[in-house]
Amino acid sequence: MQVLTTLILLGLLWWAAVRLSTVSPWLIVFPLAPLILVTVRVFGLMHECGHGSLFRNCRLNRAAGFLLGVIAGMPQYVWSQHHNYHHAHNGNWEKYRGPYSTLSVVEYTALSRAQQRAYRLKCSVLAAPLAGFVYLIFNPRFTWIMGTIGLVMHLVRRKLSEPSVSLKAHAETYQTRYWKSVREYRHMLWNNLMLLSVWVTLCTVCGVATFFSIYILSVSIAGGAGIVLFTVQHNFEHAYATDSPNWDHDTGAIEGTSFLVLPRWLNWCTVNIGYHHIHHLSAGIPNYRLAECHREYEHLFARVTRVKLREVLGALKCILWDRDAHRIIPMAEYRQAIETISGNLPT
Repeated sequence: MQVLTTLILLGLLWWAAVRLSTVSPWLIVFPLAPLILVTVRVFGLMHECGHGSLFRNCRLNRAAGFLLGVIAGMPQYVWSQHHNYHHAHNGNWEKYRGPYSTLSVVEYTALSRAQQRAYRLKCSVLAAPLAGFVYLIFNPRFTWIMGTIGLVMHLVRRKLSEPSVSLKAHAETYQTRYWKSVREYRHMLWNNLMLLSVWVTLCTVCGVATFFSIYILSVSIAGGAGIVLFTVQHNFEHAYATDSPNWDHDTGAIEGTSFLVLPRWLNWCTVNIGYHHIHHLSAGIPNYRLAECHREYEHLFARVTRVKLREVLGALKCILWDRDAHRIIPMAEYRQAIETISGNLPT
């Protein structure tokens, strides 16, 4: 029912946006906001299929995950492998530093002023739609195309040098940074072929300009919102952030993951991912059980940081890893420490 109602609503919003665009292109802004929110929900449901928690049936999780991945623009299986790596190392910032590749204090200090400004801008909410465009629209297409070109060139070279060997055997010798297994490549291939087919069909029906203006805006902003949502659930003031020798999985879930307190309608759009501490303790709990689980065991979560909606922008300024203190710190704390050190230096 969650998948069905989400896809129906997505279709209706797209229909409304296209119809209104025939009256005036500016009228697209009215269905755009709910379209963005429903697109966020599509990605959230895809994420849940990757954990195998939306359905009891594994095949349904795979099928729905693939479909939702096409709609979201992300090869679901490939993405879920990277995401599972995050779950396996949450709180170990030596292994995983989030979508913005959070810098340590030492690394940030070593940057030039221009590089520091660029890093702060990259992590700001203003750059989020651009990050969403790169994350959901550009990068999945680019990695597939570049990897495929490399594969074809590899096959041609190997076939010319060893014509008696089969193409399959030559393909098995190909190594690339764009995928880790044949299965990942198959998912990338079919995701992109399906998505490009949808693009061509909708361009034919709606017109190229109309389709891509709605698609790029909605998916880019939704992707940016998703990146912000993910970031503030791990980057907040004094979040647990340690190295491999000191890392503990449960401490990472309790002290390195926030409880994002959202209104009910926004919890629906984000598939209850605000209950992120529960999700990291057990990714197998479906979204429609997270709130109930939180209420039942709330007495165990005293050390979980609550982040309210109005505090999200402040949390986005927590973009440095203090390796010595094993925590994430805001930029203001870093500057205060630098001023204190500068004031104590002999003149």
